[in-house]
Amino acid sequence: MSGWHHRHIIDLATFSRENYAAVLELAHRFRSLPMTGARKLPALQGRLVATLFFEPSTRTRSSFELAAKRLSADVQSFSPSSSALSKGESVLDTARTYVAMGADVLVVRHRSTGVPQQLSEDLEQAGERTVILNGGDGLHSHPSQGLLDLYTLARYFDPAHPLPESLQGKRIVIVGDILHSRVARSNLWALTACGAEVVLCGPPSLLPDAFAAFVDAPPPGQATDPVPNRGRIVIERSLERALPGADAVMTLRLQKERMGQQLLTDLERYYRDFGLNHQRLRLCERSVPVLHPGPVNRGIEMAGELLDDKSICLVEDQVRNGVPIRMALLYLMASAETPDMTPAAMA
Repeated sequence: MSGWHHRHIIDLATFSRENYAAVLELAHRFRSLPMTGARKLPALQGRLVATLFFEPSTRTRSSFELAAKRLSADVQSFSPSSSALSKGESVLDTARTYVAMGADVLVVRHRSTGVPQQLSEDLEQAGERTVILNGGDGLHSHPSQGLLDLYTLARYFDPAHPLPESLQGKRIVIVGDILHSRVARSNLWALTACGAEVVLCGPPSLLPDAFAAFVDAPPPGQATDPVPNRGRIVIERSLERALPGADAVMTLRLQKERMGQQLLTDLERYYRDFGLNHQRLRLCERSVPVLHPGPVNRGIEMAGELLDDKSICLVEDQVRNGVPIRMALLYLMASAETPDMTPAAMA
């Protein structure tokens, strides 16, 4: 597909507004196709996609594998518990093993920041054609989650044409553990690129003041920002002051496994101050959608009754949208490798 120049997909800081439009438009086309039955799309026939997940995952791993199979790719899964990692093999050597077996795409998820980036650099240096797609790394980035959240919101605001302009001028509130969230970081790049105002809300221990300037400087390693006029980021410590005027609310999981210090000790107080429920959402002054990247801690980040309310809770839509978004990413990466590849391959 012309105009797509990303060989690897490591984070969303390097995406232009046109890049977001390409992903959303393609994902919307994929979503309109039947997702059940024996029919597959031949776009990635003969390609091998390997999912190298060095930390647990349900939604991301499963939807990447479904997406690859839906595009007729061969899929190879990696399981750390039964791998040579226990014998001292490095992550790089593990990746090289799959490259040697002919993997065209490595979807890599790792608890340490920078692992997908380092692997892409090492493979480039070695002259390998295999590309890296970041499935989530440390506290850095989760690009496919940021994109499926963006698509879910765009589709809510404009079901027929879910494009970046659907978010222009919208007030999106993100609540909770921003500090440890790679999802929040990806959403900040994506939402501001589409012209949204993002209101971050949480206690100082989980939301440092520095996040207000998160997208102000050019992305790391770039001289300029690929998005000339971004939306702004606002920090609000009170949920009661953050919610009025909101167009959508996203709450984040408390990532206790990533907290190196006792940054949060009273979960009941956290829910009292920052937990979402139907009563709190009335402050928005109208019905607004609620998102969560999952898994949800019921009664901590969100009331169980709200999570089960399909009229406004879009958590299942987010999961459903993960497959077409990841299909779009895999397709676009393949198109970068095969310039004459066109959307006609979807037929």
